[in-house]
Amino acid sequence: MTAARRQAAFAALALAASLLQAAVDLDALWDFARPAVSEQRLRQALAAASGDDALVLRTQVARTFSLRRDFDAAHRELDAIEPLLATAGPAPRVHALLERGRTLRSADRPAEALPLFGRAFDLADRERLEFLAADALHMQALVQPTPEAQIAVNRRVVAYAQNAADLRARRWDAAALNNIGVTLNETGRHQEALPVLREALAAYTRAGRPHNVRLARWMVAHTLRRLGQLDEALVLQRALEADWAAAGEVDPYVFDELAAIHAAKGDVDRAAHYRALANRARSLTRKGVSRRGLNPAN
Repeated sequence: MTAARRQAAFAALALAASLLQAAVDLDALWDFARPAVSEQRLRQALAAASGDDALVLRTQVARTFSLRRDFDAAHRELDAIEPLLATAGPAPRVHALLERGRTLRSADRPAEALPLFGRAFDLADRERLEFLAADALHMQALVQPTPEAQIAVNRRVVAYAQNAADLRARRWDAAALNNIGVTLNETGRHQEALPVLREALAAYTRAGRPHNVRLARWMVAHTLRRLGQLDEALVLQRALEADWAAAGEVDPYVFDELAAIHAAKGDVDRAAHYRALANRARSLTRKGVSRRGLNPAN
């Protein structure tokens, strides 16, 4: 399993800045691990909503379909609200562009998604919806065709986030730094990736979300293994194993890394033990999420 598949759980909510113009609390309605449950919550909120709030909620209903890979349903929902956006405020228009783009990206149509993310950024930036603007810029990075372009756009995200007035928008620097590190790892530049991923870990630690911090710690330990620093990687992954257990959860990717470390150290029995734990964990837990795009809203 690649580091890119490790990322992400932080799939972008694109929520908080819209609350300047929308009363709905999307953070409270979303559970990315359970998009069907999220749809139910969104529809319940929609029953009592109107105006821009209702439009924003409907864009998020579309997103629940996209996350379940029902792209036709996602597009139908976005098509249905398209005529209403002409007289809407900027927040629902940005959300609609983002969700249309995300749906296309998830359907492996990144070239079609890119201009939508560009339009979303321009509108959100102009209207000072900084969290949404940073999200749109982060999505632009994800659909760039080359590693160097991905890194360049993610550096723009870091700069934008660190200069934002919105405190939540500032936290997008962690996701962008994480993604820079992942891209560097994917291209074999592990020595360059390590300090960037440590910077991302520091940013996630400041944000204070334990789940995200554990994922960022995994990225650092994974990179150390790739660099051959097996003893340090082993200490970090063992600590993660204990911390996941203390949280009442398991992470099969930690077991994957422990298996790889022990195999590299020549301990065949311990490697087999952790491979078995990884397989068992995957049979008991939901499918692992991508480690790319770690979202500060999650």
